Amino acid sequence: MQQTVDAFFKLLEFLVVVCLVAMVIMVFGNVVLRYGFNSGISVSDEMSRYCFIWLTYIGAMVAMREKAHLGVDTLVRRLPLGGKKLCFFLSEILMLLCNALFFWGTWKMHDLQVTNISVVVGISMIWIYGIGYVTASVMATMNLHKLVLLLTGRLSEADLVMVVESEDKIVLENLDTEVRGRA
Repeated sequence: MQQTVDAFFKLLEFLVVVCLVAMVIMVFGNVVLRYGFNSGISVSDEMSRYCFIWLTYIGAMVAMREKAHLGVDTLVRRLPLGGKKLCFFLSEILMLLCNALFFWGTWKMHDLQVTNISVVVGISMIWIYGIGYVTASVMATMNLHKLVLLLTGRLSEADLVMVVESEDKIVLENLDTEVRGRA
């Protein structure tokens, strides 16, 4: 099962790269065409915008798995184990609620987006905004998985702090420890 999940997130990371490369090629190509040849490709403006939308949502899913979203853990790190568990539980429940609202909002807008056709490309806008279904479902699944791990006691105390330290801070702490060791 873990191999399937890892493969899914590798696919998402690949899609982020594909969207980014497509955006760069389309925008750069259009700039060269406009300034060098006084022409352009009208589809590239709209498609680069759609790639950006997908890149943002797919990147959010990958960042959630890697615990790369911004967060403040100053209070949580100082709490006892019970307080950390409570904060973790409340955080996951609130994120699950937000994902449910996101899915529901996408569902409520579905009929409008299906009939709304993009101006230049001519595709249904559900192909663009339908990523809300995928994002909300994947993130909600991650929230539920973490809640199950919490309620079954399979999370360590370190897992309860949801912010991953940046590499720079770790390097500075190691240097500070080294300097103190010399003194």
